[in-house]
Amino acid sequence: MQLAFALSPLLVLGFGAMLLMVAEAFARHSGRTGHGPDAGKPTAGLAMGTTVLFLASGAFAFAVWLHGLDSLEGISAVAPWLLIDKFSLFFDMLLCLGGALAALLAGGYLPEHNLDRGEFYSLLLFSTFGAMVLASAGDLLTLFLGLETMSLGAYALTAFRRTSARSAEGGLKYFLLGSFAAAVMLYGFALLYGATGHTDIIGIGAALAGGATKNPLVIAALVFVLIGLVFKVSAVPFHMWTPDAYEGAPTPATTFMAAVVKSGAFAMMLRILLTVFGDAQSMSWASGWPPVLAWIAVLTMTVANLIAGRQESVKRMLAYSSVAHAGYILVAVVAAARSAQQGSASVLFYLLTYTVSTVGAFGALIYCGRRGAEAVSYEDLAGIGKRHPAAALAFAFFLLSLAGIPPTAGFFGKWYVIRAAMDGGFYVLAIIAFLNSVLGAYYYLRVLVYMYMREPAAGAPIATPMRSGYVVTALLVSAILVLALGLVPSRSLDVAEAAATTLSG
Repeated sequence: MQLAFALSPLLVLGFGAMLLMVAEAFARHSGRTGHGPDAGKPTAGLAMGTTVLFLASGAFAFAVWLHGLDSLEGISAVAPWLLIDKFSLFFDMLLCLGGALAALLAGGYLPEHNLDRGEFYSLLLFSTFGAMVLASAGDLLTLFLGLETMSLGAYALTAFRRTSARSAEGGLKYFLLGSFAAAVMLYGFALLYGATGHTDIIGIGAALAGGATKNPLVIAALVFVLIGLVFKVSAVPFHMWTPDAYEGAPTPATTFMAAVVKSGAFAMMLRILLTVFGDAQSMSWASGWPPVLAWIAVLTMTVANLIAGRQESVKRMLAYSSVAHAGYILVAVVAAARSAQQGSASVLFYLLTYTVSTVGAFGALIYCGRRGAEAVSYEDLAGIGKRHPAAALAFAFFLLSLAGIPPTAGFFGKWYVIRAAMDGGFYVLAIIAFLNSVLGAYYYLRVLVYMYMREPAAGAPIATPMRSGYVVTALLVSAILVLALGLVPSRSLDVAEAAATTLSG
């Protein structure tokens, strides 16, 4: 029973996803998901059911955290395949929060745009389940299974809009490039097994610390694994799929990928780099992964911010913004090479603030446009601050958080990342991150200029806010969390530090 309690976040979400999928199949068989007076009713229930499942799984993770893992017997029975610790529990709660908010946005967006098909919610659940396995994985085989479960759901969600050529193109690019990156990473795993004789990450880390890093296979493995990791977090130069996939996918799916999939990828990155390649030689500035990742962080922040400022599509701008935020997080990952606890804690806290801010931004974009009068470009948003002040205020609030304006959550997320870099001695990297944060504020403030200081051109399409209790609820929850994390960040940072201590210890 204690083992079942420890695994309850995964069990609740996994079995709940299967039950929900069966319920959706029976609803479809009854004909209530087709056209007619009953159309949309079962899937509306699925949106609420999916949200409840996410919240229940997150609540169980919180209960396990409060109970304490030291008093739970039987956890070792699932090791090394699954590592149940505070690091994995933190990500369980974070991933379920992002999934719940994405499900709420889908509950309003899909019916509005005639995309209300029940499989969307099953894909959300199973993809999140894969991300949770990814965060808990203690073996390369388990890690790869979690990665593919998460990724396959994301590929399908990207191409969910079947009649859209742009959606199909984005899904195909994401699938092909993602499959290639996964294959490269898997080859790196094979080389690690060949060099160390282990597939569990702790065993591999111990073997490398014992001198196995001198093996040329390990150097090749590090290169291949880094390529796969950089792709999964959508960092430069492996970011090319991101704008097309984010723009082509339905906006709730874009929200899910920007928050949940990215968080799961960074959980995998921290586990691998700090456990597998955590030896002195692999983490050295002369011959290890930190200098490579530092250059990638600089390129990611700078290139993404420069390109984002030239976009005319707001959704595409937010996609490049997501790439830039990956660069900021990579700064903290580099800092973790010298201070594992502080660097990892800043990564975890940043992911929390980024999740609620980016869900709110995409949710506000959904709210600003109904079917036939969607908010796509900057011009579509011109004058909406006067016509629909509530929608404009919501969008402006979350954009300010993404820009890092106090007292929002985004400010403290960036503050802790820059502080971790400075405490680790990476002063140049911290300065570059700060300057890029200032540069990134340009394209966020540009949206505000269009909303409050521009009027739509004659004959131009005008975005009209939609009506949805689901979307409004997601925005309110996100806004409360953004304010709470901005006004009282210390408690959440303490939780992130406790989770990071488990990883670094």
